[in-house]
Amino acid sequence: MPRPRCTRCKRPASHCLCSLIPDLPSRTEVLVLQHPDEVDHALNTANLAVLGLRNANLWVGEVFDALPDWLAQPGYRPCLLFPGEDARPINQLCRDADRRPVRLVVPDGTWRKARKLLYLNPVLDALPRVTLVDAPASRYRLRKAPMEGSLSTLEALVEALNLLEAPADYRELLKPFDALIEGQIAAMGEDTFRRNHLT
Repeated sequence: MPRPRCTRCKRPASHCLCSLIPDLPSRTEVLVLQHPDEVDHALNTANLAVLGLRNANLWVGEVFDALPDWLAQPGYRPCLLFPGEDARPINQLCRDADRRPVRLVVPDGTWRKARKLLYLNPVLDALPRVTLVDAPASRYRLRKAPMEGSLSTLEALVEALNLLEAPADYRELLKPFDALIEGQIAAMGEDTFRRNHLT
């Protein structure tokens, strides 16, 4: 019989993180596009991020038919948070003459799945790209990053919003994330964690 789960944070009810999830406003509007394979993942950081932000939404799928109309709505400047040769450092947006609020689109999945989302939704690939520069090392101790500088979706959003919304501070979003990681380590046991995740 499956363990009861919290309908909000999707964690087992005995490990609910809702009391740690903040309620943070932002001028920046966030849209996380989550690959379906991530939905039931034990370390679903994108869901925690969206729950902690008033101006954020999470769409699950591979092809998003509503995306072109959403991006075309006036009053915003949409950007894709994803690395690439033509990606600008995200902090440069703050120096632009365009003062409209940013609509930040963030693919969520493995690097391979995130690239697939871009391929299946050409409107994404046409967006101006922004990237994080000199971000701190990931606190995500349970996944080996495929490349240096990789962050979880939640960590990337914290860094992006701290730049776009300065002097506001979005590190409160990391509280449920840290508790999630510590809970996973406790469940596997310190010895197993050290053997498999510490190098």
